[in-house]
Amino acid sequence: MVDTSRLNPPQRAAVEHGGGPLLVLAGAGSGKTRVITYRIAHLLALGIPADAIAALTFTNKAAEEMRERVAHLLGDKKQAQKLTMGTFHALGLQMLRAERKTLGYPKGFAVYDTSDQMGVVREALRSLKDFSRDGERRWDVKAILSRISLAKNGFVAPEDYQPREADEYDFITAEVYPRYQAALRAYAAFDFDDLIVEPVRLMQRDAAVGDRWAGRFRFVLVDEFQDTNKAQLLLVKELISRHGNLTVVGDDDQSIDAWRGADPTNILRFADMFEGATVVKLEQNYRSTRLILDAANAVIAHNTQRHGKTLWSEIPRGELITHAVAQDVEQESQWVAAEIKRVKEAGRSWQDIAVLYRSNLQAKGLEDELRQNGVPYVMYGGQEFFERKEVKDLIAYLRVALNPRDELSLRRIVNYPARGVGPTTVEKIVAWAAQRHTSMWDVLKAVADAGDGHQAALDEAGLRPGVRKSLAELVGIIDTLGAGLRDGAAVASTRKLIDAIALHDDLRDASPSPTAAQRRIDNVEGLLNSLTRFEARERGPDALGDYLRKLSLESGEEADTSGDKIVLTTLHGAKGLEFPVVFMVGLEEELLPHARTLYPQATDALDADHASDVSEERRLCYVGITRAQRKLYITRACTRVNRGRAVARVPSRFLLEIPDDLIEVKDLAEEARQKVPTSELRSFFASFGADD
Repeated sequence: MVDTSRLNPPQRAAVEHGGGPLLVLAGAGSGKTRVITYRIAHLLALGIPADAIAALTFTNKAAEEMRERVAHLLGDKKQAQKLTMGTFHALGLQMLRAERKTLGYPKGFAVYDTSDQMGVVREALRSLKDFSRDGERRWDVKAILSRISLAKNGFVAPEDYQPREADEYDFITAEVYPRYQAALRAYAAFDFDDLIVEPVRLMQRDAAVGDRWAGRFRFVLVDEFQDTNKAQLLLVKELISRHGNLTVVGDDDQSIDAWRGADPTNILRFADMFEGATVVKLEQNYRSTRLILDAANAVIAHNTQRHGKTLWSEIPRGELITHAVAQDVEQESQWVAAEIKRVKEAGRSWQDIAVLYRSNLQAKGLEDELRQNGVPYVMYGGQEFFERKEVKDLIAYLRVALNPRDELSLRRIVNYPARGVGPTTVEKIVAWAAQRHTSMWDVLKAVADAGDGHQAALDEAGLRPGVRKSLAELVGIIDTLGAGLRDGAAVASTRKLIDAIALHDDLRDASPSPTAAQRRIDNVEGLLNSLTRFEARERGPDALGDYLRKLSLESGEEADTSGDKIVLTTLHGAKGLEFPVVFMVGLEEELLPHARTLYPQATDALDADHASDVSEERRLCYVGITRAQRKLYITRACTRVNRGRAVARVPSRFLLEIPDDLIEVKDLAEEARQKVPTSELRSFFASFGADD
C-alpha cells in the first residue's frame, strides 16, 4: 500500500476515497498535485490496472510531473508509463487517430494552430465579398475566430450558432463558421477545439465508439477542473458514463480563463451534476506567509459566487506587503528594477523573483529598465517566432518544394496566397487522387500537363479553367523553387518565391494597419536571416529538409526555465507558478480590473453582462497574490500616458480591499523630492527673483 502518513487529514480523505464522484477543492498552495498523484498510486496499489486509469491535465508539463511523482511513489517507472496521462487535447487526438476511419479522415490529418485557423477565416471572408463593410473596412479576424472557438467550447455546432441582436461580429461569424468548418474538413484538418468536440460528437452518435472508450477507463481524474469548458465537461461525462468513478481537483477562486470558454460553474455545480458527490476542501497552504494569505483571503472574499474556503498556513506571519506609489510609469519601472537589484544583493537569486502584470503592453518599459540595470530576465508567454503564420506558410512552400508528397504542407499552401482554390476544389482534387490511388501532387501535375491526355479526366473532375490555370502556376512555382533549393540556393530561391507569390502585398492587404503589416514582413525577413545562417554552415544533401522539420517542431507551449533570471509574465501566465519574491505592477483601475472588462468593445466575444463582471479580474488578482511565498510588492502609477497626454490613474479596487494593517506604503514621488539637496532647491527658487 501507499504510505499516506505524511498527508494531512483532508488530503488523506481525498486519496483514500472509494468509488463515485469526488470533488477536491484545492486552495492555492494546498498540495493538489500531491493529492492527485497519491490517489493514482493508491488506486494502482489496490490492483486497478494502469491502463484503466486516465488523468487529464491542461499542460504536458503538468502531466509529466504527475507521471514522475507516481513513478517515484511506486518505485516503478514501467507501471507509471502505462497510465493514460496527458492533456484533454492529447487524449482527444488519440481518440481521433483511433477512430479516423469512422470519421472518414486520412491517416495523416492535420491539426491547425491559431495562425493556421486565422488563414482559414481570412479565406472564408474573401469568399463573402458581400459582407465587406463600406468596401474598405476589414473585419477583425481574431474576433471572429474567438467567437468560433467559444462556440465550439460551448458545444455549439455551425448550424446552431445564434447571433446576438445588434452584434455585427456575431452575424458575420454565423456566416463564416460553417465555411470555416467546411474548409477544415476539405483540408483534412482539425483545430484544437475539434480535438475535444469531435470525439464527444462521435461518442454520442455512435454507440460502439462510446462503449469502446467509456469501457476503457475505470477511473478518470481531472486536474484544474475549474478551467474546463462545456465540451470538456461533456467528454468527461462520456468517459465515466458506465461507472461514475470521477475525481476532479481544482479551485474556483483560480478560474481565470473565461476568455477561452472555461466555465467556473462546472466546479460550482459539481455536486448537482454528479449525484452522490463527495466534496473535500484543502485549505492548509504550504507556500506563503500568513500575512500574504490574509491579503488573498480578504480580496477573494468579495466574490460571492464561490465555494467558501479560507487559506491558512503554519508558516510565520512574515513581512508586510510593500505598496509603492509612483508618480508615473517611468518612475514605477525604475523603482522596480532598482528594488530587484537590491533584493538580489541581499542574497536572493535572480530566479527567486517574478514580475507580474495584467497586460503584455506593460512589459516594454520594464524590459528597458531591466536591461539598463543589467538584470537578466526571461519572459513567459507570447507567440514563438516559428509559430507565426507567415513564417509557417513559407516553411510549407519550402517543404513541398523538397518533397511534393508532403500533403499536409501542400494543403497549407494550395490556396495561399488566395488563388481561387477553395474547399470544394480541394475536395475534388483529393477525391480524384483517391480514386486513382495517387497523391495530391500528382493530380496538380496532371492539371499542369492537361494537354497530355488528361483533359477528359479534368473535365470529369469539374475543375474550372481559371482554377486549372492557378494550379498550373502553383506547380511551376514549386518546381522552380525545388530546383533552386537542390542547387543550394535556399535564400535566393526563397526571395524569388516571395516575389512570385506577391507575399508582401498579401501581408499588407490582410493586416489591419501598416505597422502590423510591417511586423509580418519583418518576420519573413527573420526567416530569410535564419536561412542565411543555415547556408553559412557545412551541410549534407538532406540538411535543409532536416532543418525545416526542426523549425516546424518549434513550440512555445512550455516556458524556458533555464538559467538564473527573473521572470516576467502576465497574471494569466503565472498560474501554477510560485516565487519567493513577487512584484505585481500596475494595480490601477482599467489595468486590473482591465478596461476591456469594464468597458467591452464591439469585437469582444463575451456578452456585456459577462464582460462587466469583475469577479474573474478579482480572481486574477488573487492568483497574483498567492504566487508570492515570502515577500509581495504591489506598485501603481498616479499618471500614465494615453494617446500622448498624461492621464490621472485611480488605485485598483482590489488594492483597496486589502486591509491597511497588511501594507506599508512607499510614496516614491515624495522620496524623490526628499533626495534633492537643499542647496539645489534654494537655487531653483532664487532663479524666479525676489518678487516671485
